[in-house]
Amino acid sequence: MTAGARDRNTLDDATSPYLRQHAENPVHWQQWGPDALGWARERNVPVLLSIGYAACHWCHVMAHESFEDPATAALMNEHFVCIKVDREERPDLDAVYMNATVAMTGQGGWPMTCFLTPDGAPFYCGTYYPTAPRGGMPSFTELLHAIADTWRSRRGAVDDAAASVVAELRRSSGALPAGAAPVDAALLSGAVAAVLRDEDREHGGFGGAPKFPPSMLMEGLLRSYERTGAEPVLRAVERTASAMARGGIYDQLGGGFARYAVDAGWVVPHFEKMLYDNALLLRVYAHLARRTGSVLALRVAEETVEFLLRDLRTAAGAFASALDADTDGEEGLTYSWTPRQLSEVLDTDDAAWAADVFSVTDDGTFEGGSSVLQLLAEPVAPERLARVRTRLFAARSRRPQPGRDDKVVTAWNGLAVTALAEAGAALDRPEWIRAAEECARVVLATHLVDGRLRRASLDGVVGEPAGVLEDYATLATGLLTLHQVTGQAPWLEAATGLLDTALVHFADPDEAGSWFDTSDDAETLVTRPRDPLDGATPSGASSITEALLTAAALTDIECASKYAGAAADSLARAAVVLQRAPRSAGHWLAIAEASVRGPIQIAVVENAPSQLSAAARRLAPGGAVVVAGPVDSAALLADRPQIDGVPTAYVCRGSVCDRPVTAVAGLRELIERR
Repeated sequence: MTAGARDRNTLDDATSPYLRQHAENPVHWQQWGPDALGWARERNVPVLLSIGYAACHWCHVMAHESFEDPATAALMNEHFVCIKVDREERPDLDAVYMNATVAMTGQGGWPMTCFLTPDGAPFYCGTYYPTAPRGGMPSFTELLHAIADTWRSRRGAVDDAAASVVAELRRSSGALPAGAAPVDAALLSGAVAAVLRDEDREHGGFGGAPKFPPSMLMEGLLRSYERTGAEPVLRAVERTASAMARGGIYDQLGGGFARYAVDAGWVVPHFEKMLYDNALLLRVYAHLARRTGSVLALRVAEETVEFLLRDLRTAAGAFASALDADTDGEEGLTYSWTPRQLSEVLDTDDAAWAADVFSVTDDGTFEGGSSVLQLLAEPVAPERLARVRTRLFAARSRRPQPGRDDKVVTAWNGLAVTALAEAGAALDRPEWIRAAEECARVVLATHLVDGRLRRASLDGVVGEPAGVLEDYATLATGLLTLHQVTGQAPWLEAATGLLDTALVHFADPDEAGSWFDTSDDAETLVTRPRDPLDGATPSGASSITEALLTAAALTDIECASKYAGAAADSLARAAVVLQRAPRSAGHWLAIAEASVRGPIQIAVVENAPSQLSAAARRLAPGGAVVVAGPVDSAALLADRPQIDGVPTAYVCRGSVCDRPVTAVAGLRELIERR
């Protein structure tokens, strides 16, 4: 990095839309890397690290208040080397410094504001800072002056504090204990019972406000119901699914879910719409629809796919990361309505009817007397609802629209591939499967460079940040799903290539079943991140375990043994999480439910698509492995002939197989046997 590059903002060539949003700031923002850290070392000044993401409302607020202000920027430039990071492009940095922020303050969030030594060691961390002191919080400029003064006058104390924080980060990033308890039906029953005790039976969901869609918990609970037949478990899933689908967190006109609701009743969302949320929710709503026949769940699944294909699909066929929370700097501008705005689009009768149906009141449920649309009950006139929704959506489309983060993230596209392919096969939507295939082809062609995954791309240009564990894991799961629904071997070959790379570079060689989130040849940070808990997305560890468990059923004996052993080791370490923190282990619960059942493997031998294979995909419980095709065309179809020349289904649980059947009724009986 030249001196001229150092004393200016260098974000204009970033592959992150979030970084590019700050390219015009008077702050001399640098991208993370050895050059920026080296400059801090040369100047003997601390690093000011700001981490956020494009759809983050408070990130925009702090940028407008502070980073766009010339006086504040001058103070930042004088006393610090300022580095801007997109948390979605560098989840490794986000994880390390979020752990530091939580350790120092007891809470975390974005924007994240951290002060580091030139070696990257954090010594003071926080989140949003206002322009004026507020509620015991200093103003941002007061903080800048205090940090700069402390750096000059108490450098020894700063170094001691940084060393202490790094030591704690390293101590807390150890592997989970293995063998805390067997992963069996008893463990899963206890985990499910603990989750259900936290259910909000009035509003749906778990815990209080703010409420995030518990997609992974719902999938895990649904699989538990399929294994046990426990109706209270299904009722909990249905209550949450219905409450979210009818609330303001769901876009009642355009489909798709917002990131979270600020209230317990799912009324007012935080308006950003993330790819990962909608992929995970598509998976569970499609699963619920085929398991229960719920018309509401089917409609939500269909509309969520429509949202993904209409609003997040890129020109190349992959999926963008998110829609912003704000429109022209205002939350909810695109989505909220007043009675008067309804009457400007609809005639008098329809406007009054729509206000009642969508809970649009004079007082409003949101800001400024406006309301976020809800659909608390299904109207008796579905044709009228469809007509009104169409007209309102058309009118809304003419409003200013939220910005889109066009960054294509490997892991989140992997989630989308899995959801689209799985739902498309089970609900007989071949066009969804084709969309999943196109996405997978784009991601593999763009993000797989010299056999290694990159994290993200923008407009077809792949970024430098390396893929992390979740990238390998969720993409592998998506490719394995495509192999199951299409029967095409290249998807399996690509998936096992990713898994073999992950086993070499991300598995802890000293702790079988434990995984690092960064590869062994990645950039060295103050600690190597390793977080087994599921959060907004499945953890890398749970995701790789899902892929390994699935691959073990789809590959030859040698590979199957390797993958099954690695999956078993991982689940053994997850037992303690399922015991002690099951609400932070939703994806682990889903995988463990599949594992306890074998997982179930259904192989349908057929020479052409048949009613039997369609029924297998519709009836299979979550986590089951289903393949169909001619004899010997896949590992699960090897040496399994048709009976009397007709399509034949073989159902196995682990290594124990039932008699083959040729009728849908017989297949149903085998699948539903507990």
